[in-house]
Amino acid sequence: MAKGRELKGRIKSVENTRKITRTMEMVATSKMKRAQDRVVAARPYARTLGDVIASMYNPDHVERFPLLRQPATARRAAVLLLTSNRGLAGAFNANLIREARHLLARLEREGVAVDLHVVGRKGIGYFRYMGRTLTTTKADLGDAPTGADAAALVDDLMRGYAEGELDAVYVIYSQFKSALSTPPVSERVLPITPPSGQEGAARDFLLYPSPEEILGTLLPAYVRNSVYRALVENTASFFSSQRNAMKSATDNAGDMLNILRRTYNRARQAQITQEIAEIVGGAAALQG
Repeated sequence: MAKGRELKGRIKSVENTRKITRTMEMVATSKMKRAQDRVVAARPYARTLGDVIASMYNPDHVERFPLLRQPATARRAAVLLLTSNRGLAGAFNANLIREARHLLARLEREGVAVDLHVVGRKGIGYFRYMGRTLTTTKADLGDAPTGADAAALVDDLMRGYAEGELDAVYVIYSQFKSALSTPPVSERVLPITPPSGQEGAARDFLLYPSPEEILGTLLPAYVRNSVYRALVENTASFFSSQRNAMKSATDNAGDMLNILRRTYNRARQAQITQEIAEIVGGAAALQG
């Protein structure tokens, strides 16, 4: 019955694994719902902020506000890659790293020097293993990113752009479209480009003290909000990917249990049949 004991041990091991994956699936589902609520809350504000900036935009402002500067050619760019600190989320981090590699390769082919800033242990570990120099790293973001987190990530990049040290700033994150669709995207947050067709649009509100002073406050807020939105969407996408991965693992564990139990029952049935045959054979030998 050695095979039967081995099968029982495997069944017990798979049952324990399924309990863990099911628990992780439930936790990820709960966290995904809260993260999704933050995504839904952030999007209208970002859209309205962009509309307000577009309504006040004037080509003359480009000379007055460094964040509106449109370099003719990019010499140096910063890439901010958002990954997670944890795994067990399918291809979530691999997709983001692949997107970053493609963007880095494209910029470097165009002769642009790239500073890579990475958030999350998975991205940090990968690029360090590949021998890539990282300008900054950050691995202490929680599951509920805040505006202060976004400011800490992008304020130095805004300062470098305003002083002419950088010509472009990109953010790579996983866009939360639905619980089943979280594609990686590369978004250029600097220079700021107002939505096409809305420059100088008519407005029906009063501006105080002046559009210029308001723009001086709104432009940095717009960039910080773009990074904040990327953070919350990336967090929601991570928990969505983790939930899907853990659900698949739980389902696969259930299928494996069914196979193992059938195999165990067959082995047990074969053993019982053999024992009965031996008893009958022994009794027949005694009678003979």
